[in-house]
Amino acid sequence: QVQLVESGGGLVQPGGSLALSCVASGFGFSSTTMSWFRQVPGNQREFVASITSSSLTTNYRPSVKGRFTISRDNAKNTVYLRMDSLKSEDTAVYYCNGASGRLPWGQGTQVIVSS
Repeated sequence: QVQLVESGGGLVQPGGSLALSCVASGFGFSSTTMSWFRQVPGNQREFVASITSSSLTTNYRPSVKGRFTISRDNAKNTVYLRMDSLKSEDTAVYYCNGASGRLPWGQGTQVIVSS
């Protein structure tokens, strides 16, 4: 069955960096555009970044552009999110999914940006 397992979150000070990973299984990962989303409790889940199957095209929400970098390794069925210059407003649970968000959601990984 489809499984998405996110990891790499944690507590970091403002201005710091984190690298998230998401290992996927149970579907055609190498032919699927993948995205990262995030959610703050009480708020709707929001799009963060996406990457096409061949890594040729990436997209970012404006507030993270220039600070976050999405990448993937199709041989490892893994999508990554490198987050630099983190701000308190980046605090959220981060999830990966297909571009449309229609795959079963994983447990997410918590990112807390605080001094």
